[in-house]
Amino acid sequence: MTLRDLLTKGVEQLGFTLSDQQADAFLVYLVELEKWNRKINLTAIRNEQDIVIKHFLDSLSYLKGFTQSPALRLLDMGSGAGFPAIPIKIAHPELSITMVEAVNKKASFLRHIIRTLRLTEIEVVDKRTGELSPSYHASYDVVTARAFADMKAALSEGAPFLKAGGILVLSRGPEETIEEGKALKAGLAIENRMDLKLPYSNDPRSLWVFRKER
Repeated sequence: MTLRDLLTKGVEQLGFTLSDQQADAFLVYLVELEKWNRKINLTAIRNEQDIVIKHFLDSLSYLKGFTQSPALRLLDMGSGAGFPAIPIKIAHPELSITMVEAVNKKASFLRHIIRTLRLTEIEVVDKRTGELSPSYHASYDVVTARAFADMKAALSEGAPFLKAGGILVLSRGPEETIEEGKALKAGLAIENRMDLKLPYSNDPRSLWVFRKER
């Protein structure tokens, strides 16, 4: 199976579709990721099929956690090499996205891939989430985080950026959990937990969705 088929058929298994142009963008992303990964440590995953499955498809699984709309604003905490924000942006270019990445070299890669793919309405902020100005607070409909601390920290750091009624989406291993009370302390209610396996993988994931109550 070609990498394109692996990607497009995997996306279909998640319940979505990609255009030919979007599939092309993912393959360019893969090439640039591999090129930069030889110089700086962006990801420990180096096998191309594993990158498609464990990075691209895993990132796109976040789309199961919220309803997309053209006016939606999304903030991604600790974007690293762009997961899940860049795959989400490729799939839904109408979304406005802010990626927060404190490591300068990784932030440089993010800006490079934005230019390479000619993405618009997407910015990179090379700071820690706790260093962002209050102007970012209560400004986003969705906050995402992937490899970002533990769930309690992700909730407490992500909640301030959400508008009332906004949602925070986390993808975690099935063994990681959080009590309703701890979520409520961050002003969030557990709205949903979806257990899934990535296409072409026995890797179980739990997609957690929290809604901001106040």
